Amino acid sequence: MTWTIESLDHKVEREIMALPVDIRASFFRISELLAEHGPEQVGMPYVKSLGAGLWEIRAKGKDGIGRGIYVKADGQRIVVVHAFVKKTQKTPKKALDLARKRAKEV
Repeated sequence: MTWTIESLDHKVEREIMALPVDIRASFFRISELLAEHGPEQVGMPYVKSLGAGLWEIRAKGKDGIGRGIYVKADGQRIVVVHAFVKKTQKTPKKALDLARKRAKEV
């Protein structure tokens, strides 16, 4: 059975579409893996737990590194709550705070 990957709202869709083309392509490839195999079967280097129910899609491209933070929802649904280009080694606190806030809406 496949999983459904969706974005929380139009803001998140815009964040995903704002990713550089090669990073966005990587993001969509990893999303397809998640949809086909489920989050329990896809691990590093593609996805990683951030704790407290948040997970990240780890997209890379020649233009840098992007992240999509998601939560698992009822049924077999994955909801992306934030997407951004990563500029530092650690995931910025501001990005995590925003993802936690949005995750409460799921």
